[in-house]
Amino acid sequence: VQLQASGGGLVQAGGFLRLSCAASIRTFSRYDMGWFRQAPGKEREFVAAITWSGTRYADSVKGRFTIARDNAKNTVYLQMNSLKHEDTAVYYCAAAPTSYSGYYYIGVHEYDYWGQGTLVTVSS
Repeated sequence: VQLQASGGGLVQAGGFLRLSCAASIRTFSRYDMGWFRQAPGKEREFVAAITWSGTRYADSVKGRFTIARDNAKNTVYLQMNSLKHEDTAVYYCAAAPTSYSGYYYIGVHEYDYWGQGTLVTVSS
């Protein structure tokens, strides 16, 4: 399994970006997907997750970020609006086989596969 994240860049506060994560998974629809981020000097933190049944967001991004997936393209997206300086981080996508239980994986240790990360810099 390989995950390739893209779409990061430099944006002004209040702006927007859309991240993409292309997955080389034959049964992509059977995987839960997540986005995490890691700011300099900080631990990697949960941002958003999408399962077969729904989505979940960290409180810090709720209402501003949207996670979506296109199973036909084996791709998960993270639409980031109203960006803030504190959103600056390397963003990682991750995948884990779905549990079909409705449980949302929000811990770093709960994901089996990780992309290489894409840097998002928000200037204030």
